Amino acid sequence: MSFGKINRLARRIALATALVLAIPTSFGEVTTEAQLKAAYLVNFLKYVEFPGTRSTINLCLFGRDSLGPYLASYEGRQIGGRELHIRKVSSPEQLVDCQELFIPDTEEARVAAVLRWVDKQAILTVSDSETFTRDGGAIALIRIDGRLQFEINAEALNRANLKASSQMLRLARQVTGAVR
Repeated sequence: MSFGKINRLARRIALATALVLAIPTSFGEVTTEAQLKAAYLVNFLKYVEFPGTRSTINLCLFGRDSLGPYLASYEGRQIGGRELHIRKVSSPEQLVDCQELFIPDTEEARVAAVLRWVDKQAILTVSDSETFTRDGGAIALIRIDGRLQFEINAEALNRANLKASSQMLRLARQVTGAVR
């Protein structure tokens, strides 16, 4: 194997590890799917470029979410030099300062309306609904063969003026739409 291939493999392993290592677990504790989803949400923020500069980054949770308790331990952490804040939202007015918006599958009936609220705004939309990327969302967290994976809708990222790193795109189970 050439040095270049080894280097690329090492970078892919490092990104995959980073996507799940931030999970706050104690020795012997079983990692739950909710903990994994929380870790993915936080780590997606590290691998997506957002326009403009801010001193904080807001991860917003829409509606009847169940990840809030698992995200609480990330509150105040630094991501790319910006302090992470977690907050719940329920209306379009509350989305103004969000950089990432998680819409749980329990809110599937309202996904289309929420996606209209954030259309063309620099907000990374994520859901654990299996049809989310087909419905126009940016990232879907899905369970396949007993593993949590993610799919990316590149057109949704483009509409939001966001850019996912090439490492993140390679780790996605599937990328649909044109990547710019």
